[in-house]
Amino acid sequence: MQGKLFESMKIGIVCYPTYGGSGIVATELGMDLAERGHEIHFISTSLPARLNITMPNISFHKVNVETYPLFEFQPYSLALSSLIVNIVQTHGLDLIHVHYAIPHAYAAYFAKQILKDKGIKLPVVTTLHGTDITLVGSHPAYKPAVEFSINKSDRVTSVSESLKRESFEFFDIYNEIEVIPNFIDNSQFLIDENCKCREEIAGKDEKIVIHVSNLRKVKRIGDVIKVFYEIQKEVNAKLIIVGEGPEWERTSAEIERLGISDKVKSLGKVNDLYTVLCSADLFLLPSEKESFGLAALEAMAARVPVISSNAGGIPEVNIDGKTGFVLPIGDVKGMSEKAIMLLKDDQLLKKFSENAKKQALRFDKKTVLPLYESLYHSILKKNPKKIE
Repeated sequence: MQGKLFESMKIGIVCYPTYGGSGIVATELGMDLAERGHEIHFISTSLPARLNITMPNISFHKVNVETYPLFEFQPYSLALSSLIVNIVQTHGLDLIHVHYAIPHAYAAYFAKQILKDKGIKLPVVTTLHGTDITLVGSHPAYKPAVEFSINKSDRVTSVSESLKRESFEFFDIYNEIEVIPNFIDNSQFLIDENCKCREEIAGKDEKIVIHVSNLRKVKRIGDVIKVFYEIQKEVNAKLIIVGEGPEWERTSAEIERLGISDKVKSLGKVNDLYTVLCSADLFLLPSEKESFGLAALEAMAARVPVISSNAGGIPEVNIDGKTGFVLPIGDVKGMSEKAIMLLKDDQLLKKFSENAKKQALRFDKKTVLPLYESLYHSILKKNPKKIE
């Protein structure tokens, strides 16, 4: 067990089980808190992608939504609220931490009200991750409910200053929002001079350019292909694409049309991402929406400089002219020029690589985890379990 600064707590974590940023951060947070002696209860529709269920102090509770012919869409929020109530009563949770406002914060509020009727206080922490605010939450069909559940949370956190600003712009929020950034475990990104993956991916003299995402439209995978098309004209290079998503079919057709199929390799979903990242020379992230840029941070932890857009919280992670370059969304020409310049200058690439690692260390879990523990304890001091 790692050094304990705080008294042990029983914490429920509600998240989506997918490979997306919110699910990854929630899972890593829970596992790290469990390592520090806290009792963690994960609540989701299926086992979160990176969750090691065999770890001590970790339990998983599946949200079961019963199908009923009357409902065209099954009532997931009701099932989640009921499950939270049951877990709190059975295991005596101290608080619930919901990741992604829709519908988790809403469901947690109703669970809180049910428990209040039973004389039990349930503090709720809501962490905003991005598309729950900027894309989905601002839709008129959801906005009132999202606004309400954010304001009724005991504490609200955001993963970046950019997302915090956007939250206040999109919603009428009177609750405070505290910025606690995403984090990584730098110990998983140790130097490996003999990265075996590199030999399997590219030739000895080839540079490796990489992109990691869920291949959705907002990631602008088309721009990744356009930038690489320009790169390969000037530099002997390979493009590695990690991830799966709805834009892959269109992207694959474009790769074939441009005649660069032999220079592009798709790996799909990869569990041990570091083994791939450690082989790369440059990371591309041209997203049009990105609340934080966790994929870029993981690349930087592996000493890979980043060429990115200036979307959302990316500039808070990727420092222009130091850890890579930050350009306007859609500036394919600018991204291509900066990428070619870096890949042609080994000395500059090495300098940016070192800077990237230094920046990644600022977001290490050893720095960020105590911020969450402190937040939890400050809430519990104000919220005794039993309602007098």
